[in-house]
Amino acid sequence: MMNAMCIEDLRRLAKRNVPRVFFEYMEAGSYSEHTRDANVDDMRTIKLRQRVLVDMSQRKLSTTVLGEELSMPLALAPTGLAGMQHADGEILACRAAHAVGIQYCQSTMSICSIEDIGAAVTKPWWFQLYVMRDRGFVKALIERAEKAGCTALFLTVDLPVNGQRHVDMRNGLSVPPRLTARTVFDVLMRPTWAWRILNGKRKTFANIAGHLPGGSGFGGMTLAEWTHSQFDVTVSWKDVAWIRSIWPRKLVLKGILDPEDAREALKTGADGIVVSNHGGRQLDGAPSTIAALPKVADAIGGQKEILLDSGVRTGQDIFRALALGANACMIGRPFLYGLGAGGEAGVARAIDIFRSELDTTMILAGIDDVRKIDHRAIASELPGEFKERN
Repeated sequence: MMNAMCIEDLRRLAKRNVPRVFFEYMEAGSYSEHTRDANVDDMRTIKLRQRVLVDMSQRKLSTTVLGEELSMPLALAPTGLAGMQHADGEILACRAAHAVGIQYCQSTMSICSIEDIGAAVTKPWWFQLYVMRDRGFVKALIERAEKAGCTALFLTVDLPVNGQRHVDMRNGLSVPPRLTARTVFDVLMRPTWAWRILNGKRKTFANIAGHLPGGSGFGGMTLAEWTHSQFDVTVSWKDVAWIRSIWPRKLVLKGILDPEDAREALKTGADGIVVSNHGGRQLDGAPSTIAALPKVADAIGGQKEILLDSGVRTGQDIFRALALGANACMIGRPFLYGLGAGGEAGVARAIDIFRSELDTTMILAGIDDVRKIDHRAIASELPGEFKERN
């Protein structure tokens, strides 16, 4: 793991270790994948101010997010199927995050259950929620997260229906994988992965196992088909109010891209938002998150905390997001690359890469505290669609 110098190194290792169907699930964007790619490309267009001869001996990367002290402005984002990148993946990721003082957010669509993580870690974590058609089941999930001690609930608001991901549709993705000649060959080519999965705690979506047609499987449906049957296009701001009324701790709305929605979010009693386009996996053609961030931050006006995910690949990207109005960032694919590359040690390496890159960027930009990073850290000429705001 120590030979991995950047997140791309971990990605290459994960691609070798993880069966194609699950690696491609992690990588996929919707439709033409333009928004997925723009998330990364737009980050790179933002130029930073280099400052020199500043005493940087007392640097501080720690900050407070949702009332919790974090060692750096970073958290691991909720990602479905993390336990298919590596056996017990959600547990390993949570442990790696807590070991270095940052937070982990568990997905509803995780392989390990809420209770599995609770039995394996000693600190509270965050939980992400989807609103499905069966509101009684949604309420039960919320109650399970509260009982487990989760300190924040991240309500995903940008998935009333699945964005069409062509790779998953071609692969017929299901969990456990369908036994076709292709998937059997793919798994046999990765015996270490297969052995770990066979000996792991879970083989399917543990949080929703009782809500699956086959009890623990999809009853012949693909993941996309099941999602289409369960997710709800009637979800509205009224559902946010209902969830706020029954969840007693921090509530965050994940999937805000538009300033008007940001202003609506201010009325809900939520404690924060995540500027996110679901990693480019939902509305293809939506703006990149870093392009959307400044106007959303203006609409929020400092009244709620802002996190950003989608497109964060380096510590410099964290710096850019903080400069344009975020309080912290979340990473999905980067920590999954680490998980696929080397389990808990791989996730720890991914986090360490981000920490080192952020620290170096702060030194070269002459800013000794992450809480001091603001728009003044950006070069005066912002390229592309950023010019409109300036």
